[in-house]
Amino acid sequence: MKYMILSYGTQQDYDEMGGKDTGRPAWTAEEMTAMGEFMAAFSQELTESGELVETRALAAPVLTRRVAPDLRGGLPVVTDGPYAETQEVLAGYWVVDVDGFDRATEIAARLNDVPAPAHIRAGAYADVRPLMDERAELLEP
Repeated sequence: MKYMILSYGTQQDYDEMGGKDTGRPAWTAEEMTAMGEFMAAFSQELTESGELVETRALAAPVLTRRVAPDLRGGLPVVTDGPYAETQEVLAGYWVVDVDGFDRATEIAARLNDVPAPAHIRAGAYADVRPLMDERAELLEP
């Protein structure tokens, strides 16, 4: 079964990784290198085990556009990010093809080992969601 493991961040996190002053410490070059090496090794292990389908990091929220319907019947409304409605946004994902939910959760839990500043790690989490192959799966518990 395929699962998507989703990781999250904020625009502030992206700014700090880029060295900007946000009131919290910016990432050092060593921290960025350590994170990059961890992510590369993590993905390589999943590739070698045959479990990785795809992985991608996403650009900063400020580079995002949200497209929503105009409820008055006009053209779609396009809003540039980041969005005030939510602080956290999708930062990246892995699609894995594994034996079950427990294995996908085990893989996601390994992301807790990513080297990062303590204030980033304290708020980090990942979601694990099954990917559907057919509409009937939408209704299954």
